Amino acid sequence: MTESPPIHRFLWRLYEHLAMVIGLGTLAILCLTWLPFAAVLHPLLPRPLGQRLGRRMIMVGFRHYLRVLSLLCACRFDLSELDSLRHERGLIIAANHPSLLDAVLLVSCLPNAVCVMKASLMDNLLFGAAARLARYVRNDGAHRLVKRGCLSLDEGSQVVLFPEGSRTRDFPMDPLGPTLGLMAKRSRAPVQTVLLEFSTPYLGKAWPLWRAPCLPLRCKARLGQRFNPPDDHLAFTRLLDDHLRTELAASRA
Repeated sequence: MTESPPIHRFLWRLYEHLAMVIGLGTLAILCLTWLPFAAVLHPLLPRPLGQRLGRRMIMVGFRHYLRVLSLLCACRFDLSELDSLRHERGLIIAANHPSLLDAVLLVSCLPNAVCVMKASLMDNLLFGAAARLARYVRNDGAHRLVKRGCLSLDEGSQVVLFPEGSRTRDFPMDPLGPTLGLMAKRSRAPVQTVLLEFSTPYLGKAWPLWRAPCLPLRCKARLGQRFNPPDDHLAFTRLLDDHLRTELAASRA
């Protein structure tokens, strides 16, 4: 195969930097646009109405964001398998966590999703007001996380949780914590696994926010096995770890 001329490589690299600015800028504009409305509505609206509106607006905003990335930033998303989950109630969604885009991909397809978020993100200027209106679950301790997650599941919500606890550092996946299994045990909610696959580790642990992507970027969400609520959350954590690792290894083979 003939190598691209230097000028073509330079122009494409320039485009990759431009795409990064467009992507980050679009997300910031969407968050800042919704921020004052979410901040005002949070104390005014009844909880059921506020969380329903908040979750719907986040889903719509993320869908618009992914559309911008597809049209202007050479990103290709295959999220079609998530459509079957849209109307399910009381479901825990367990996914691997290779990128900062993971929650965006999942929530863009799920109108009643509740994300488990780090306390620092819940207090963040860009994301905090929207997350509080949507009644996302604040991760400020395992006991409170499980309790709030169970309440959301009892209401019929879908709780999105990354059992690695943070973005993957040692690919294909870091060891899983026991929190998800404990939540599934106490709530008696089933667990649907989702495999997130990226063509490059863009916005992973080792990819700084201001480092341009390698385009085109391809992202796919694939449904894995669904597990019944466990009786032994530690044995379930090992079972979940084995399943996710096996599926991720198969996709890379």
